[in-house]
Amino acid sequence: MTEIAGYTEQLSYEPGNTVRLFVHTTAPTYDIEIIRDGLKPRTIWSRSGLKGLRQNTPENAYAVGCGWRDPVAIQVDPGWQSGFYLILLRATGADGRSVEREAGFVLRPKSGQRKNRIVLILTTVTATAYNDWGGANSYRSVVDGKSTETLSPRLSLQRPWARGFMRLPINAPRHSDTPDLPTDASPYYPFVDWALAHGYSRHYGDGGWAYYERPFACWAEQNGYQLDYVTQHDLQLRPDCVSGYACAVIVGHDEYWSWEMRDAIENFTRKGGNVMRLGGNFIWQVRLEDDGRTQVCYKTLPDPISATSPSRTTVAWDFKIVNRPGAATFGLTGFGGIYVRLGATTPRAPGGYTVYRPNHWVFDGTDLYYGDMFGAEPSRILAFEVDGVDYTFRNGLPYPTYKDGAPQSLEILAMAPAVRGEPMPPRHGNLRMNPMTDIPTKNAWPIFYDIPEECLEYGAAMMSVMTSGSGQVFNSGCCNWVTGLLREDKMVMTITKNVLDRFTRVAGGSKPRAG
Repeated sequence: MTEIAGYTEQLSYEPGNTVRLFVHTTAPTYDIEIIRDGLKPRTIWSRSGLKGLRQNTPENAYAVGCGWRDPVAIQVDPGWQSGFYLILLRATGADGRSVEREAGFVLRPKSGQRKNRIVLILTTVTATAYNDWGGANSYRSVVDGKSTETLSPRLSLQRPWARGFMRLPINAPRHSDTPDLPTDASPYYPFVDWALAHGYSRHYGDGGWAYYERPFACWAEQNGYQLDYVTQHDLQLRPDCVSGYACAVIVGHDEYWSWEMRDAIENFTRKGGNVMRLGGNFIWQVRLEDDGRTQVCYKTLPDPISATSPSRTTVAWDFKIVNRPGAATFGLTGFGGIYVRLGATTPRAPGGYTVYRPNHWVFDGTDLYYGDMFGAEPSRILAFEVDGVDYTFRNGLPYPTYKDGAPQSLEILAMAPAVRGEPMPPRHGNLRMNPMTDIPTKNAWPIFYDIPEECLEYGAAMMSVMTSGSGQVFNSGCCNWVTGLLREDKMVMTITKNVLDRFTRVAGGSKPRAG
């Protein structure tokens, strides 16, 4: 079968920069098409009949990079608009069959030339953690031709993206499409089956432009919101990349962050910037090395710097050794939530939020009452991974306990049950994607706060608002909020508009009214 693959030297560029695109193919010639993706995709650059080059690739390219040579140089025109640029690579083999694969990059606005009030921050750290091109990621690796549950602590950004991260067909299953689990049945993971049957990465729904940011960008454009684009990696490499915006938006599976990236967001809100986080699963610390070309996360493996730089140890933020609560930046943490409607985790839950503070400005125009649910079928925005905090109830209302580092200003607006893994031993069948084997005990998960024994298996999905410095943070607390936008869920769209309109109208000024 004809092979073709490629990657860009950097995740993002500015107008006037040169994109260096490294391509491998077994075909004699190939074509390139670059599209500014979004609601109305537009081809802005193309070349045909380029001479093919068969590249040598190390076995551990996932860790050390591909090291390919002779890149194609693409000059970024000063007139190109900030956005996500999809690169299509096409080749035809001797058998006449065409093969197409994708690369991509973000075009950030040139410093001092930002035209919009909203900046979309792509979750490139989480996408890198799940990218299994070359045989490994932060979860598993191929050893002697077999898939193992051994992670790679070092991941290179100098390699292609796995298929499905940059582009997906419209019929690709979403987490929300998993049907309720029938009685006495084994759990089912339709997105994994689809991926394996059609030649896509099993992780296509775990990160990447195609599954998460693209649906939001299309919805925003359709509703008149103009966006600038940067990456998470830019937050560390260019911390002023969000300066001056009224609102920063984060969408989707948002699991991995570096210390410096959190600093950039907290500095942004302290100075009056607002954050709309339509994401979930905030858990792991990473480090960037090699000028940002290598991403490091040891997780359950020994981190060589833990003795000399304990706070930078690449484990969960809520571990004692790190001493920086996960909830401090966005108000919620993955350890307070985790799983809903994934396999055997709350497999018959409706997939929506129950409203507890309906008078909050977030719910303006929804006509939602206390106890109402929104975001359930067909959207099922609560499917996959979610965030929450330690909480209690007083007179029918949820409140943070603050023992997990939740900010004093945090308001819990809506909630739903979550669990920390699939039941073990399994009730039916043997397959489990996320078994409940490493619940946060003092030994397995040395977090800095205590969880009562009877509560170890449980968490909650939460939607919240908090004050951070002179800014505000709205947190959807779930990865699949964007499914509600994609499926035109009236309540999800209204809440999203309420937040965007308020956060772009008020930049560090008066505080939104509380519920």
